[in-house]
Amino acid sequence: MGIILARAACIHDGKSATQTQSYGPEARGGAARSEIVISDGPIDYPKVERADVLVAMSQEALDRHLGTLKDGGTLLVDEDLVKKVPDGGSFSLYRIPSMRVAAEELEHRIVANMVMLGALVGVTSVVSEEALKEAVKESVPRGTEELNVKALDRGLGLVREVAK
Repeated sequence: MGIILARAACIHDGKSATQTQSYGPEARGGAARSEIVISDGPIDYPKVERADVLVAMSQEALDRHLGTLKDGGTLLVDEDLVKKVPDGGSFSLYRIPSMRVAAEELEHRIVANMVMLGALVGVTSVVSEEALKEAVKESVPRGTEELNVKALDRGLGLVREVAK
């Protein structure tokens, strides 16, 4: 997700972007972390000090990283995988059924991250939808482009449904 988002911002939308990651043995289902800094101008420091947006696709990830979200930030969680979100936080919360949509509607759990990425862009508009789709097509394994773009579109659609 992080690499694709940074690629969309930098290569396709002409913004400045940096991306760092830590994907140790917990990469599937645990508290893997990717940080993206996106700016219309130069980036002075490539690491996230206080996050404007936090995406948590597991309870462990939320528990470990919620403290990095700035007051007034945006929190997106997988509503089936993250059961406990602390009360009283000063953030906008979006509960996205990314894993359920990937498994039940798209029949491929592996694209849950693309559903969530679509929702993230739908909520924040941090990159254009066109840039995001191009970055996905360039980044995913050959032969999976259509499925991944469909997952992105579904994530974007979930946000539009919530907005109504």
